[in-house]
Amino acid sequence: MADPSDLFAKHKIVPDILDAAPKSLLKVTYSGGQEVNGGNELTPTQVKNVPQLEWAAEQDALYTILLTDPDAPSRKEPKFREWHHWLVVNVPGTQIDKGDVLSAYVGSGPPQGTGLHRYVFLLFKQPQKLSCNEPRIPKTSGDKRGKFSTAKFVAKYKLGNCVAGNFFQAQYDDYVPKLYKQLSGK
Repeated sequence: MADPSDLFAKHKIVPDILDAAPKSLLKVTYSGGQEVNGGNELTPTQVKNVPQLEWAAEQDALYTILLTDPDAPSRKEPKFREWHHWLVVNVPGTQIDKGDVLSAYVGSGPPQGTGLHRYVFLLFKQPQKLSCNEPRIPKTSGDKRGKFSTAKFVAKYKLGNCVAGNFFQAQYDDYVPKLYKQLSGK
């Protein structure tokens, strides 16, 4: 596996989302066994369900997990940068299901004809338990997901540097209309 610094720079995640690349890669595996591997291409169909994440967690540490797309609606015109797909804070160790879900997981859904989008998983070690005043967004809503700023969120909650990350790329497939229907609350 390549060095995260090289991968994050090559794919312009540094500086589009982060100022510095994480020191390690986050292991991300989807239900069909598809692994996220430093920019590999996966389909919206393959990533529709919440993935498993693995990292070397410190005992008694709390973490924040974020999945964000800086290419909304397209890489050429990212006017909604960033559109966040998942945000969980106060994760004890690696027990994501025990964290506080601010934005429920939504898989990738790039609009037709917009090419490849980057979907970036970021893991931050928290300085303490967070009390967040962010909106709680269910998986049935696309509201308040656009124009998210990882940098502003990190600064607001004093999260410091990203400790692990990984990303994949995806483009439109025939699952996307189903996702849009889900996001409209239907």
